[in-house]
Amino acid sequence: MKVDKRLTLAVILALFIQTGGALIWAGAAAERLETLENEQAFRRAYLIRTIQIETELEAMQAQLARIEAKIDAL
Repeated sequence: MKVDKRLTLAVILALFIQTGGALIWAGAAAERLETLENEQAFRRAYLIRTIQIETELEAMQAQLARIEAKIDAL
């Protein structure tokens, strides 16, 4: 049995189309990954700020409790 070793134009075209599709898919995946990384960085900054605000609120509540205790002692 003989195998024809010539590549037809259709095979070459199919390879180019598949390669192009793979590159487009990889580019889209990289873009989605970058979007997720940016969103995670934003959420991390938001979380840090929320923790800071909660800490400040706890300190204010403690001060308010001390002020109320002094007023009640009068």
